[in-house]
This record gives sequence, C-alpha cells and structure tokens, in this order.
Amino acid sequence: MQLKRVVVTGLGALTPIGNNLQEYWEGLKNGKSGAAPITYFDTEKFKTKFACELKGYNPLDFFDRKEARKLDRFAQYALVSSDEAIADAKLDLDAVDKFRVGVVWGAGIGGLETFQNEVIGYASGDGTPRFNPFFIPKMIADIAPGNISIKHGFMGPNYTTVSACASSANAIIDALNYIRLGHCDVVVTGGSEAAVTIAGMGGFNAMHALSTRNESPETASRPFDATRDGFVLGEGAGALILEEYEHAKARGAKIYAEVLGGGLSSDAHHMTAPHPDGIGVVKVMENCLENAGLKPEDVDAINTHGTSTPLGDVAELKAITKVFGEHAKNININSTKSMTGHLLGAAGAIEAIASILAMEHSLVPPTINHSEVDENIDPTLNLTLNKAQEREVNVAMSNTFGFGGHNACILFKKLS
Repeated sequence: MQLKRVVVTGLGALTPIGNNLQEYWEGLKNGKSGAAPITYFDTEKFKTKFACELKGYNPLDFFDRKEARKLDRFAQYALVSSDEAIADAKLDLDAVDKFRVGVVWGAGIGGLETFQNEVIGYASGDGTPRFNPFFIPKMIADIAPGNISIKHGFMGPNYTTVSACASSANAIIDALNYIRLGHCDVVVTGGSEAAVTIAGMGGFNAMHALSTRNESPETASRPFDATRDGFVLGEGAGALILEEYEHAKARGAKIYAEVLGGGLSSDAHHMTAPHPDGIGVVKVMENCLENAGLKPEDVDAINTHGTSTPLGDVAELKAITKVFGEHAKNININSTKSMTGHLLGAAGAIEAIASILAMEHSLVPPTINHSEVDENIDPTLNLTLNKAQEREVNVAMSNTFGFGGHNACILFKKLS
C-alpha cells in the first residue's frame, strides 16, 4: 500500500528555559541554562541539590483550583503544552472528524509526586489507609493523553508509550505510523514528565546518575566535556500535532516539517548503561534512515541524546561516526540537554521540537558548558560548542535512548 505523508502543523513547549514555544526557542538559540537550586523541597541532605525546574509556572494560570488538585504536575504539563500545539495548528475542533484524531503521549514515570506524597502520608500515619480518591487516576501514566482526549473530545487511538527516556520519541513514531497507515488524520503527540521530587532526585542519586556539581548548577549539564559527571534532571512537556499531508494542505495549515521516518532498536546489554560500542545506536539510526528512504549524506543536523554521562556521550558519538562515516564531519551535532537538562519521558518531544525549529530558523542551537576536550571523542566532529551556528538545515535527526536499552530515532525534513 502507498503510505500517506505526515507533516507537523502545531508545536507546544513547556520547558525549564521557556514556558511556551517562542520562549523555548529564545532560550535555545541564546544558550540559556535551565539549571538552578531546587525550590520544591529541602535538599540539605541530598547529594544533588539542583535541577532544571520550570520557572514561573503557576497551575492556576491554566486550571481552576479544584481541577489543579486532581492533576499531577506531569498531566498539567501535558494539557498546557498540547493546548498550545492545538492552537498553533489552528485546528477547527468543530470541523475535524474527532474519530480520526488520536492522542499518543509519552511518559517515562508519570505521577511520581502523587505516588510519593500518598505513600509518605500513609507511612507517617497510624496505619489506617487514608488515601486520596484521586491517587490512582492522578498517578497512572496514561492519564495525560486521557485528559487531552476528554478535554477536546478526540476519539481516535489514545494511550501512553512508556520506554523510559525514549517514551515521547516512541509516541511520535507511533503517531507517524497511525497516520501513514490511514487510521488517523491528526494525532496529538509528545510527552511530559515531572520527576523533580524527593523520590526522583533520591532515586537517581542512589544510582549515581546525576551530576553533583552543586557549586555551579548552571554549568553542570556539559555533554561531551571531559569533566561531565552525570545528567541534570529536568521537567516539562513538548507537544506536536502530526497531520496527514493532504488533510493539512486542504485546510491551509502552516507546515513546519515533514516526518520522514522513525527507527527503533534495543541495546540488549544492560539495565542502565549503553553498549560501549553503541551497537544498538548504530542500528537505530540505520533503521531510521532506511525507514525514511534517505542516505547518510542527506542529514544536516543531529540532536543527540547527549545526556552528559561519561559512557553515553562517547558511545553515541562513536555510533554516529560509524553510521555517517566522513559525512559525520559535515553534520552539526548538538545536545540541547546542556540547556534543558534531561526531561526523561519528555526528552524526545522537546528535542524533536528543537530539531524542527533549527530547520525553520536555519540555526542549530548550541551545546553549552563545554570547556575541556575529551580525548575519547573525535575532535573533527562539529559538536556546535557553546554558541549557536547558522546553517541551512533541510534534514534533521533526533536521537533518544532510555534505560532498558530502548533506542528511538526520528527524521524530519523541511518542505521545499
């Protein structure tokens, strides 16, 4: 069968460096760091005392008090970002066939704060199980797309993808395929996460995953730098409206980019560590190129997973060199996690958006905080260090990997 073409017609962002799409782009192009001391709880006894929290976010700007109490922060973020994307796409909700509009959302953890608070409340009591009646519906990861669907009456496919930090990239690829195969005209997709909590910080600290650069939080996320010591936890959401090309064209929609393809693979190596030779990462990029019908030399920019961990950054760059060969030197490679931190299940969404905006503005955002060369990294690669670089970007790749060995890769193309 002839696969349908899929395009992006709306974007929404709620991130540590900007609370809407325009603010997010301003933060990206200016190399803004979202890392700062944690304000949500007392970090005195924590090894890491900083994160990339949202700045100036007030749920009462978007929800009434009663509604806000029923929603974990990760679900709030999903609604806020998806509302922006729907408005950006200028979807006529009265005219669209809502049976052909789906919501496929990514969340690696879901309502962690809700779970944490309810369990702490029980443990500090007399043993009587006094749980909030909204405990379960606030916590479950699938409630985010459920709420988006309920709010707008979308009655197509509706579910959450959970693949750790690859969750929202998986969601975008699933959304792509539903439209390609003719099952949907429009899919609201993306991801959200709100893991900057006592449990989140404590858990990631226990596994030695987080940077402990407490004396300089704003420089702690330093992908590819020789002194990197772990990732910086972030929170927020990104939303994309994927639409069948003819459907978008018929209503005169603005088209940001075409989604050419998606690739998936598994490391099959370790619960948390990447394969040192990046075998799964090589395969996911090869799968994505094949799925998109592109050659390696077609790619202009790669937004890497680039978390700022000692093992992961090196493995990914080795994989890029293997897949792209000499052409790797012509690609602008960057890691926007240097600015936003790692949004876990929402990472793939906000980084896909960053890739699309790089194409739209012909500007590749920087990898900030780089000061010392890592001898294990090929010095001929252009890692877009410390300052945004102007260039024409016609094809952009976005890589996202997750604990458990989950690998996802997406390719976007500027429409000529």
